Amino acid sequence: MSGREMRAMIQRVTEASVTVDGQITGAIQKGLMVLLGVKQGDTRDDLEWLAEKCINLRIFENEEGKFHYSLLDVAGSVLVVSQFTLYGDCRKGRRPSFTDAALPEEASAMYEAFIYYLKEKQLTVETGIFGAMMQVHLINDGPVTIQLDSEDRRR
Repeated sequence: MSGREMRAMIQRVTEASVTVDGQITGAIQKGLMVLLGVKQGDTRDDLEWLAEKCINLRIFENEEGKFHYSLLDVAGSVLVVSQFTLYGDCRKGRRPSFTDAALPEEASAMYEAFIYYLKEKQLTVETGIFGAMMQVHLINDGPVTIQLDSEDRRR
């Protein structure tokens, strides 16, 4: 692996929401819950590749129950939540290290750019609040959960 890879944990959902201080900040019905982690050194290329992969990944079922449709095909929505803990390194000791995660200023800018990129694709996009303590509620449809790393585009 190289030194950078933006990461997304995506879940196909029938509904999802995020709450901050008792207030819902974002909620969707059918679509994708995207937990987004930004690594130090991630670039706009990483962001665009990952966003395109998320929205074009064929993980919605056709009439025969086979993965055939993308988020765009089913006119689904996206709930994006920042998630630096996707870079938790648990190889040593019992407390995860997050040294690979981007610093908050860099991560926030990339998170906002990711959201903007999705909105440019005419998608309904809801969000959490960057850096806040959030409660995420979702119904995983399937369940379908897939991890995507921008590093994979270089393989």
